[in-house]
Amino acid sequence: MTAAARVLRLLVGRGETLAVAESLTGGLVAAELTSVPGASQVFRGSVTAYATPLKSEVLGVDAELLAVRGAVDADVARQMAAGVRRALGADWGVATTGVAGPEPQDGQPVGTVFVAVCGPHDAGKVTALRLNGGRADIRRESVRSVLELLSGELGGYASAQDTEHNGGN
Repeated sequence: MTAAARVLRLLVGRGETLAVAESLTGGLVAAELTSVPGASQVFRGSVTAYATPLKSEVLGVDAELLAVRGAVDADVARQMAAGVRRALGADWGVATTGVAGPEPQDGQPVGTVFVAVCGPHDAGKVTALRLNGGRADIRRESVRSVLELLSGELGGYASAQDTEHNGGN
């Protein structure tokens, strides 16, 4: 069973919903979720806030935080997850932000990624990743990691961890 299918099954069983905020993944998390038949039972929608100002304007990320630290930051990821949860009226929100390359961004090297989840009863959890590989590898591994993080929070098993990963492996 894919991570997306596992997450959706867990959400259906709990009677809860999900919303997604994406930056570096550019809609890939939403695409992965909606590739599973029946996703509409729990998937509310997504916001692809690729441009940094949209993270503040649409998702409610603190503008001063963005100005000081940039978009590639653990607190930004946490606020994105909480913001999409609020904006789309979901029980759970997840978020991805980071640098897929080919150039560094906000003083962060390529492969620096933060994935976050925010549920109905918590302030959010963030995992920092240092990913290897090309742009497509980093984006694909970011999708897998955020879904595994959510799965773990929902009571499934998770393997997203704060370590180095070879993209896609």
